[in-house]
Amino acid sequence: MNTRQPWHTLSRRLHLAALVLLAALAAESARAFDTGREDVAGFVAEMSDRHGFDAAALTDLMSKTESRSSILEAIARPAEKRLTWQEYRALFITDRRVTQGIELAGAQSAALERASAGGVPAQYLVAITGVETFYGQIAGKYRVIDALSTLGFDYPPRSRFFREQLEQFLLMAREESLDALAPLGSYAGAMGIPQFMPGSFRTFAVDGDGDGHRNLWSNWSDVFASVSNYLVKNGWRPGEPVMVRADVTEARLEGLSDDKLALSETVRSLRARGVQFETSQPPEAPAVLIPLPVADGMEYRVGFSNYYAITRYNRSSLYASAVNDLAEAIAAGAAVPAEPVEPVEPVDADGPADAAPRPASTSSFDSISSTPK
Repeated sequence: MNTRQPWHTLSRRLHLAALVLLAALAAESARAFDTGREDVAGFVAEMSDRHGFDAAALTDLMSKTESRSSILEAIARPAEKRLTWQEYRALFITDRRVTQGIELAGAQSAALERASAGGVPAQYLVAITGVETFYGQIAGKYRVIDALSTLGFDYPPRSRFFREQLEQFLLMAREESLDALAPLGSYAGAMGIPQFMPGSFRTFAVDGDGDGHRNLWSNWSDVFASVSNYLVKNGWRPGEPVMVRADVTEARLEGLSDDKLALSETVRSLRARGVQFETSQPPEAPAVLIPLPVADGMEYRVGFSNYYAITRYNRSSLYASAVNDLAEAIAAGAAVPAEPVEPVEPVDADGPADAAPRPASTSSFDSISSTPK
């Protein structure tokens, strides 16, 4: 007897099996945490003992938190190809980003004036938000508590760091009277317009308008004041430059440190090597020669203390250079009436259009740190 099934019947069954499999995969993409797990229960007990959280209430909260496979996939994603400086710069120094930065500077002039009183020029505060999240338009789609819990309990390579950040997040939510299930951010838990991690939020975030809260999701006074405070606390020097272009045609570069983020030289030592650049910085000012890879070689710049401060925000010479160039473009056009631009459609912060790669955004662009702000 012929027991082979007709092709159309087999095809239907295969199609059905595929649908069942897809449904199963979809169901597995987000699952509530089992609060009976030893590590989750231990975390709850520790938060109760160390910080006075109600264990029953925190257990209930954790039961509403989800482990998401898309977060694990994102952080384990293979490193993207290293971009040249021209390719990286082209992501950020665009007409639309510059124009919208100028518009934002005009609309938030009062908030910027207050924030820049700390010594960080307004254009740099605007530029960092422009590079990080396109002025808040791509600030993240994941619940922060899901991101931190997923990586804290289900991602062994960095579980300790992300569990510490989950601790900081819960403390932050309590301090700010926030629903811990509400805040959104990147897949690594970086939050709001300036993409602060919870630990940095508690350390550097500022109530810029005196309303009693630190709101980095929609309050520009708080955003700009917090970014300014972060840079100042990390060494920003009022009135000093960030970087200048350099000519190394006749320079002797042998023996220079390969660390592009450390101020291992001075203005005097670089000039003694034949590096040519213009600056009002004194000979003893700390400096670093920054090679930026371009298609046909290297472009060189010299960075100073304020360059170093920006790299504390994101440990990348490409990032700091893009912030500098966007700030310069915004400052150059700030006095010119901005032409209207087309509205920008929402973009997932963790997709290809997330211009500020996190481990946070977490890509390998110029060795960007996997521990965002």
